[in-house]
Amino acid sequence: MAESAVTFLLNQLTRFLNEEVKLLRGIREEFENIRDELERMRAFLRVADAKEDSDPELQVWVKQVRDVAFDTEDVLDEFMLRLAHHPADGFYGFLRKICFSIKNLKARRRIASEIRRIQSRFPKISEGHLRYRYQFNISDQGSTSTTVANNPCYDHRRRDALLLEEAEVVGIDRHKKQLINWLVEDNPRFKVISVVGMGGSGKTTLVKKVYEDVQVKGHFQNHAWITVSQSFKIEELLKNLIRQLFEEIKQPLPQRVEAMDITELTIQIKEFLQQSRYVIVLDDVWSRQVWHSLKLALPDNNCGSRVLLTTRIVDIASTASTVASHGNIYPIEALTVEESWTLFCRKTFQDNSCPDHLKKLSRSILEKCEGLPLAIVAISGVLATKDTSGIQEWEMVQQSLGAELEGNNELESMKRILFLSYNDLPDHYLKICFLYLIIFPEDHMIECMRLIRLWIAEGFIEVRERRTLEEVAEGYLNDLVNRNLIQVAKRTTDGRVRMCRIHDVIREIFVSKSKEQNIIAITIGSNTKWPETVRRLSIHNTLGNVQQSKSFSQLRSLLMFEVMDPLSKSSLPMLFNGCLRLLKVLDLRGTSLETIPNEVVKLFHLRYLSLRGTKVKMLPKSIGNLQKLETLDLKDTYVTELPIEIQKLQKLRHLLVYRYNMSETYLSFHNTQGFKVSAKIGALLSLQKLCYIEANHFKGGFNMVEELGRLTQLRRLGIEKLTRENGMALCSSIAKLRNLQSLCITSTEEDEIIDLKSLSSAPQFLRRLYLQGRLEQFPCWISSLHSLDKVFLMWSQLRYDEPLQSLQDLPNLSELRLKQAYDGEELCFKAGGFQRLKELWLITLKGLRWVTMEKGTMPCLEEIYIWDCKLMEQVPLGIEHLTNLEYLNLGDMSDKLLTRIDREIGVDYWKIGHIPRVWIDDTQSGPERVPRLSITTPWKMYNKAGPFLNFVLCSCSGCWAYVVQWFFEVAEGFRVEGYFFGDSSK
Repeated sequence: MAESAVTFLLNQLTRFLNEEVKLLRGIREEFENIRDELERMRAFLRVADAKEDSDPELQVWVKQVRDVAFDTEDVLDEFMLRLAHHPADGFYGFLRKICFSIKNLKARRRIASEIRRIQSRFPKISEGHLRYRYQFNISDQGSTSTTVANNPCYDHRRRDALLLEEAEVVGIDRHKKQLINWLVEDNPRFKVISVVGMGGSGKTTLVKKVYEDVQVKGHFQNHAWITVSQSFKIEELLKNLIRQLFEEIKQPLPQRVEAMDITELTIQIKEFLQQSRYVIVLDDVWSRQVWHSLKLALPDNNCGSRVLLTTRIVDIASTASTVASHGNIYPIEALTVEESWTLFCRKTFQDNSCPDHLKKLSRSILEKCEGLPLAIVAISGVLATKDTSGIQEWEMVQQSLGAELEGNNELESMKRILFLSYNDLPDHYLKICFLYLIIFPEDHMIECMRLIRLWIAEGFIEVRERRTLEEVAEGYLNDLVNRNLIQVAKRTTDGRVRMCRIHDVIREIFVSKSKEQNIIAITIGSNTKWPETVRRLSIHNTLGNVQQSKSFSQLRSLLMFEVMDPLSKSSLPMLFNGCLRLLKVLDLRGTSLETIPNEVVKLFHLRYLSLRGTKVKMLPKSIGNLQKLETLDLKDTYVTELPIEIQKLQKLRHLLVYRYNMSETYLSFHNTQGFKVSAKIGALLSLQKLCYIEANHFKGGFNMVEELGRLTQLRRLGIEKLTRENGMALCSSIAKLRNLQSLCITSTEEDEIIDLKSLSSAPQFLRRLYLQGRLEQFPCWISSLHSLDKVFLMWSQLRYDEPLQSLQDLPNLSELRLKQAYDGEELCFKAGGFQRLKELWLITLKGLRWVTMEKGTMPCLEEIYIWDCKLMEQVPLGIEHLTNLEYLNLGDMSDKLLTRIDREIGVDYWKIGHIPRVWIDDTQSGPERVPRLSITTPWKMYNKAGPFLNFVLCSCSGCWAYVVQWFFEVAEGFRVEGYFFGDSSK
């Protein structure tokens, strides 16, 4: 983690030295000396970070380096703050220049003094650097695989990996059977079978059981097991393979094996295996290089040979199993609730049975393990030493798992295994981005766009040519998912990660590490222990533990989660007394804040300000002082107009100012409230995201719609209250926004025409298009937008243009919603059309009588929603051909249609019998009409939940906003039919 701190500082210093030439007169050399010293140490820090836990002296040295980096960053930010000034004209401006010159001189002297104090610490640090470099035989150019191999962390890897074998892991048979079937199937082609999953999920244990199975042993003529790990050397792996192959047939090794190079070893192995059916296990693969090198030695001899590969990294599994061979990928699943309980009891209690008085606590502790076998075994080992006659010791573990992780030797092996994934991250950017995830509460569903904006504000994202910071950050996110360090909670229909989370046990481990190094502090309740200094503070639930006496002078980030306490000078003094001078991130989402404290608009370094969900009604004019601000999030506040000073925020990238009107139903036209602005919005040239600006607000003699054409960096634009007269100007502006990916246009009223005739071609990177308002004709340019994955047409009222004809050939369209978009009687989904569509919504199509789905249309469709299409008398013709359909939702449909699909008497029930989930609701007749859920086919449930289904129906005066919450235990192959009364008057 010291490597991340140092590299982060070096990047800051480099930018600072390049950009602030005039400000550095007299002290430039001091900053350069610090940069050079840290640069010399950086190469060693990656190794030092990996080894520090096993070497107390090295741990002290790493802390010294980290502290120097932090202190230098503080001096740098303080220097910029002291020299910040706002020029003015006339006599007042002249006086300010004189004052600034005096201030500048004093600041230089003070900063120079502080830098000299930092430099005085370097001789001792440099001495330690030289000593450890010699001790670990590391050059200034960086570490090698040899240095990694010497790490004690890796010496334990085999023992730790087989820790689960001793545990007699439950639930292994269902995985084992599938893998054996793939291995011994009657197919002569060479195949690679990859088992992929997070550290500690039992990959090695599973594959070992498969490898040693009698059927597998008898099926193959040659067998070998190669443990790769992070410390691999190709020559050693190949020599190991040769030894195992020759030992198995009890033959002496070929001469000169030890002296052979990679090419000779490859030839030797290939000749040996050429005529045989073999199975090779490659365990713990961390690099594509391993596979690319070893596959050259493994002949595709048409004998049915197999490779079994285990890895934590999805891309490696994909490369080996699908790109390099016609193989299989087996994502290893977490244990089910019952399997977890069985394993937990087996490892914790002598008689495999949990005492009644400990069951509630045990299940609470077990829940944190989330089905991860390694975590269950390790934590069970701790609990096995606790007194089972009472609950006190168990409560201590349940309430402070983090403390147990810090000081319990029983958990060291688990920590080592899980740290491997972190240490393998290729650069400091990914490491610090991953570490930042612990700032979110336990079990928190993290919005990925929020996370990306926070990463950018913190300065964690590397600048790369021809890519925005947001694009680079999304790449980081995907890399962390690929490495199984974070879990995907929700994806968009086009496959992008929308919500993510971090495993509870992994979070606890890194919370412990972060607190130890004063990087991130988390306060939850009144008993939380505060560190002496902290750079990032996350406050959960209450302000009752915020201490006035603590120094927050180094604080860079302050985030709050679920804090309901009033924000005031007494409850949160640091926010109101001006001590957060260096703050870059302020996230007060969901708090009770009503007005913005004056101190907030004085935060010179502030880059991220979120007041989302607060009660704030207006922004002060002094918001223009925040000239480093990159994100301003006012979603779901009461702000409806921005001051003209907003145009001073030249670095602003994300401007979100809108809310959903709770007085309106979800499907009403005036559901969203945007914002007015008197400023020339076109001055904000860095804007990437702008939502939702009102088009009909003219003030100051300029046209707001024309201003939008200057924002050429925009990726997402939401514009409201558009009139027909604005159409030509809007088309002109859109044509200039070549980077636009998401466009949402809403007219002033339902019958107001959105005039897009002047737009001959839209931005070619457009991925999401939302049009809400009347269309005289369907825009012809939509059919040319091959990147489109979402199209929402609402209140379009098309009479003659059937929209499906223009949309069916879009190659990437995954979600289509039509609400009052078409007044015709029939919609026909042609064969071969909509090849990637996953979600289809047909809402309030008042003239619609028939929907036809020809065989071969929408082969990927997973969900259909049909609401308030009362003239439809039967389900879509051809719906039975949609074999991938998982969910059908029908709301407020005709009695005749519902009767035809009734399970008992319906003549069309067979058409929907293959759909796993069917939700039918009719709220128009009140409670005597029952909504119904039918699960009509075997359906495999998710494993983290309780043994029940919970349905929530929300019927708000004609609004069919349904929420289905699923909580269940393992339940395979069952039928459920639930009946619930809906009251449309609520």
